[in-house]
Amino acid sequence: MACSCRVTRVLGRGRQTPTTVVCHVSWERVVRTVGARVVEEPRLRGGGAVAAGALSKVPEVTVAFWVTKVLTTGMGEATSDFLAQHMDPVLAVGIGGVAFAVALAVQFRVRRYIAAVYWTAVVMVSVFGTMAADTLHVALGVPYAASTCGFALVLVGVLALWYASERTLSVHSVRTPRREAFYWATVVTTFALGTATGDLTATTLHLGYLSSGVLFAAVIAVPALAHRRLGLGPVAAFWSAYVVTRPLGASFADWMAVSTSRGGLGWGTGPVSLAWAVAIVAFVVHLAVSRADVARPEVA
Repeated sequence: MACSCRVTRVLGRGRQTPTTVVCHVSWERVVRTVGARVVEEPRLRGGGAVAAGALSKVPEVTVAFWVTKVLTTGMGEATSDFLAQHMDPVLAVGIGGVAFAVALAVQFRVRRYIAAVYWTAVVMVSVFGTMAADTLHVALGVPYAASTCGFALVLVGVLALWYASERTLSVHSVRTPRREAFYWATVVTTFALGTATGDLTATTLHLGYLSSGVLFAAVIAVPALAHRRLGLGPVAAFWSAYVVTRPLGASFADWMAVSTSRGGLGWGTGPVSLAWAVAIVAFVVHLAVSRADVARPEVA
């Protein structure tokens, strides 16, 4: 794959003529000559198929990002429960799996971050991830404590493979197909882990849904405080908080949906799913119009 590099050639008395030369992104160094100064840029990792100025496939991390992420977790929890209650569970999982695969395929196909495409994929990860975690417990009888530990080990494994391959876990570096594959594998695993953790605290530990929601609201602040006060790295702080968004949103969604006899408000999974979906649409429309979460092109 080739890219165009502009080199300024100095001719005579200060006259300059731009010349276009062809270079390859597989070079160990891309050298740009600007006047008499030479600037070196490191070779891009991650498959070597992206040139300088490659567009990010994920949004910038803003307040709107975190709010929308929490909303998707609650909507996914309520939608998964609604489908399981109103149709055959096997059919529900099948529909969720197909929708998940289609949404992710569209996300991989686009060449840059598009708010509607990205957040649709996140919503479908939330729905299908909830179904996968619930299937382990309901259908296979795996205790929530065991599934929580299991998904935690899987997450560690995915992150280890990602780092071994790319030498970074930063979401700002998701600009190649390989890095995007690692990113979404991590996202799916965090959803499953968060689902199992939320059910563990609410049911196994008997905290209930509201208390669990309050607990995770406090826990999600810990990575931010550790980053600001204790020097925790931004990547570790991000992924730690990202995992907690799942049980945080799901706990409050369950509290709204389940009956009063189970400690909830009794609004039902259908209305709760619809309400959270409307909120998600509102935020995604805002992000699509404002483009506040669109990263500027840069070399990873």
